[in-house]
Amino acid sequence: MTRVLRQPYGSAPMLEPPSPAGNPLSRLVIQNQVFNNADSYAQAFDEAWQEHERRNPCHNLNVDEKVAWIQEQLHEHPFQLNQPQRAAEVAVFRVRLLGL
Repeated sequence: MTRVLRQPYGSAPMLEPPSPAGNPLSRLVIQNQVFNNADSYAQAFDEAWQEHERRNPCHNLNVDEKVAWIQEQLHEHPFQLNQPQRAAEVAVFRVRLLGL
């Protein structure tokens, strides 16, 4: 179970990470927070795409190959584990939306 930690007035609440006894498929670490949803997958996909572009600017992958490569890099993401078809749809949508 995730607990919201008390913060000074005006600060955004911080979530305490779930205990190891929690469901491992319900988490993705993003700024010390954990999520299992399409939004966190989209964010992780975008970050992985940009990191790949930064590290491998001459990768010679076409868009479909790169989408497949990024999805492989995110194979442990809880949204991809729980809903692989939806994760693939999110990936294609992000490429189209952002013109990647």
